[in-house]
Amino acid sequence: MLKGKLQLPDKARRVFPDRLGSLVAGLVDKEDENGLYDSVFESGEELEFIQPDRAELCKESDYEFQCEYGDDCDLSLNDKMMEKEDAKTRKRSEKDGPGQVSVMEVFAADEKRSDIEHELSQKEINLEKLRRIASTGLPEGGGLRGTTWKLLLGYLPPSRDLWEKELTENRQKYAKLKEELLSSPSELNAVNNDVLNSDELNAEGDGGGPLKRHGVSHEDHPLSVGKSSAWHQYFQHTEIADQIDRDLQRTHPNIKFFSGDSSFSRKNRDAMRNILLLFAKLNPAIRYVQGMNEVLAPIFYVFSADTDQQNAANAEADSFSCFVRLLSDSVDHFCPQLDNSPVGILSTLSRLTDLLKANDEELWRHLEFTTKVKPQFYAFRWITLLLTQEFDLQCILRIWDSLLSNPSGVQDMLLRICCAMLLCVKSRLLSGDFAANLRLLQHYPDINIEYLLQLARDLSPDT
Repeated sequence: MLKGKLQLPDKARRVFPDRLGSLVAGLVDKEDENGLYDSVFESGEELEFIQPDRAELCKESDYEFQCEYGDDCDLSLNDKMMEKEDAKTRKRSEKDGPGQVSVMEVFAADEKRSDIEHELSQKEINLEKLRRIASTGLPEGGGLRGTTWKLLLGYLPPSRDLWEKELTENRQKYAKLKEELLSSPSELNAVNNDVLNSDELNAEGDGGGPLKRHGVSHEDHPLSVGKSSAWHQYFQHTEIADQIDRDLQRTHPNIKFFSGDSSFSRKNRDAMRNILLLFAKLNPAIRYVQGMNEVLAPIFYVFSADTDQQNAANAEADSFSCFVRLLSDSVDHFCPQLDNSPVGILSTLSRLTDLLKANDEELWRHLEFTTKVKPQFYAFRWITLLLTQEFDLQCILRIWDSLLSNPSGVQDMLLRICCAMLLCVKSRLLSGDFAANLRLLQHYPDINIEYLLQLARDLSPDT
C-alpha cells in the first residue's frame, strides 16, 4: 500500500487521504442524518439538472481562441499561445479603431510582467504580493501563470530552495500511483512474477532446474465476479474510463490542444484521462462526475504551456496534484448525500441568493418571486464547474487568476463573480419572463471580463 501519496496542506489532505480513501469523512452518517436529495450528480452519468425544459447542464460554447497549428506541431505550445495573444491584441485594436491600444497600456503590461518575474525570482516568495499582482491578471507566456498558480494552490512552497525537492517527490509519487492503480491486473501480475522469479533465481544460485508455474487464485481470474477480485474492480473502472473518454472528446472542441485526431491532441487527452481516472479510483465516494474534465482543462492547458521543458513534460503529474487541491474547496458539491447539508450545493446557492439580495434587492425580488428563476436552474453549473462553461478559454484563465488569488478563497470570489454576472444583465432580466431569463442565464452573453471582475470585487458582503 502506498502511503502519503502527495504532500497537501491540512485542508486539502482530507480530499486526498489514503489509497482508495473517501473524499468525505463520515459520508454514511451524514446520509442517514440528512436523507438523500434527488441530486443531479451520479458517478459516471451526465451532469444535468431537472428543470421545465430539461436543458442540458453543459452547453457547447463558441471559442474565439483557437490553437491553429497542425498535426506536426513544429512550434512549441508557448510560441503558439504568444502568437494567439498577439493576434487577439490586433483583433481588439481593429475592433476599437486605430490607435485605441495606447502606449500606456503596453507599458502597463510590460510593467506587470516585470513585477511578476521579479517576485517569482525571489528566494522567498511574498504570497500576499503575488496574490495582489495575480488578481489583476497574469501575462501570457514564459510559464508565469503556471508557476504562479502552483504557488497560489500551495503545490509549490514559498521557499524557492524547496521547489526542486517538492516537485521531484510529488512527481515520483504520481508515477507510482499510476503504476499501481492504472495498470491492468495482468500487467501487475507480470511485474510481480518477474520480481518473484528473480528472487527465486537469486536464492537458488545459477543451478538449473525445472521451471515453476505460479498458480492463479479464483479471485485473480478475469472471469471472477467477486467484489474483492482485482479484475472485477478493473472492469468496473473501465465504464468510468469510457465516460471520461466521451467527455474529453467534447472538451473545448474548437481548440486543437484538446480536440482532433492529431497525435498531439490524443496525447493531451490521454494525460487528462489518467488524471481523472486516478482521481476516481482514489475517491470511490465521489469517483468521476461529468464536468470534472472542464475543471481540469485550464490547469493542464496552462501547465503544458510552460516554457521550462521539464515542467511541461511533467504537466500531467503537476496537474493532478493541483486538480486535487482545487477541488478541496468544492468537493462537497459533488456529493449528493450532502446536498441538504451546510456544506452542500444548496447551501452555496443560498449564499448566492443572499449576496444578490444584499446588493440589489430589486433584482433579487424579480428573480425570486416575479419570474421564479431559481439559482438551481443556472448557477448550479456556474458554481460546480467554476464558470468553465460560460466563457471562452482565455476569459476562463483570466477569471481563474482572480479566483486563485483571492485571500478569502476560491468559493468566496466565485460567488461574487456569479452575483456580478446577474447585475451585469440586470436590465434584460427585469424586462424578461421566466423563459427569457432562463435562456439568458444558461447562455450567458459576451461581457467585458475586467469590468465583471471589478464589479465582483466591489460587492458588499451578504452579511
